[in-house]
Amino acid sequence: MRVGIASIGISRFGRRNDVNVFDLAFESIEEVFNEGFISPEDIDYIVFTSTGFTPEFSPAGIYNEYVGLNPKAVHRVEAACASGSAGIYTAYNMVKSGMADNVLVLGLEKMNELETPSAVEYLARLGSYFWEVRDYGITFPGYYALFMTRYMYEYGATEEDFCLVAVKNHYYGARNPKAQYQREVTLEMCMESRYISRPIKLYDCSPITDGSAAIVISSEDSIKRLGVDTPIWIEAIGSASMPASLTGRTSFTSIESARLAAGKAYQMAGIEDPIGVVDVATVHDCFTIAEVLAYEDLGFAKPGEGVNLIRDGETYIGGKIPVNLDGGLKAKGHPVGATGIAMYVEIVKQLRGEAERGRQAPIKKGVGLTHNIGGIGQYAYVSILRR
Repeated sequence: MRVGIASIGISRFGRRNDVNVFDLAFESIEEVFNEGFISPEDIDYIVFTSTGFTPEFSPAGIYNEYVGLNPKAVHRVEAACASGSAGIYTAYNMVKSGMADNVLVLGLEKMNELETPSAVEYLARLGSYFWEVRDYGITFPGYYALFMTRYMYEYGATEEDFCLVAVKNHYYGARNPKAQYQREVTLEMCMESRYISRPIKLYDCSPITDGSAAIVISSEDSIKRLGVDTPIWIEAIGSASMPASLTGRTSFTSIESARLAAGKAYQMAGIEDPIGVVDVATVHDCFTIAEVLAYEDLGFAKPGEGVNLIRDGETYIGGKIPVNLDGGLKAKGHPVGATGIAMYVEIVKQLRGEAERGRQAPIKKGVGLTHNIGGIGQYAYVSILRR
């Protein structure tokens, strides 16, 4: 039995001082039901994903009540920045096993409820708190600064190369009405921005974001019954883990869990080489170095050659593999509990041909990919979607 996507919804991302957390959740839920394929009565179960930027210690039941889905059962899933993908993985297996026909996955984070220093500290706790954060004070910019430094040392890349990722992602974010930063940046702007953790600069970093995203995972029979006009099927989900502590790693130029998750996903989908098969991808660009590492971990390029893809413009529309045409985490925003779901929403839009003008990829094979990392790699999910 195939498992697919019946409906999608996403809020506007950004500093959302105009709404409370409940209204932010409702924005994406409203879009799900306004698509016209599914109603609240059709939902069998709800999976809620967040990391804790909320005043509620047990938020799943509270939001379920607010959006009017009681007495449907609900639970919360957390896997750091990959919480959304973990929630989808849970829903996928519930449907695949026959336990449910339609599972709604809702991800939400209102990160700007905390001041920036507190938000950065909270995010750091998603790394290896006892071994590295508490005693050595490392935060996520510090982790990825180590990766960028090592990559430049091993492969001769430059800070300018990574700024090219920011330029690309802001170019597409400027064309996404839901993005946090709807403006282009230049290479000079990125290079002149202040250092956050050398060599990571301000424009190498994704922002602190408020946002929600929602998706309905459904059985093939349900999708046919609901009359979904352009069904998108989940062909594969690969997942893996690795040590959170840097002392447990064999490489600082690869996220091993992502490479393993990609291998599993490709095997499930029968893909030998993603180049020429995958029409469009979203990858976890929490920092610009993370996007380059993703190119290599996903097999878009050999080790040390991922930087050539961005130098040569191959991850723009018209290149070998368009990546992050919604602006990515870098420009669209990164509300951590909603990010993995937002990636799915973007790929569904791309495969349906519904992305806005200037950021719609040419869809030839009908295949899209999502790559979502939690923490600094202790969680990894790679999914293959097919029209």
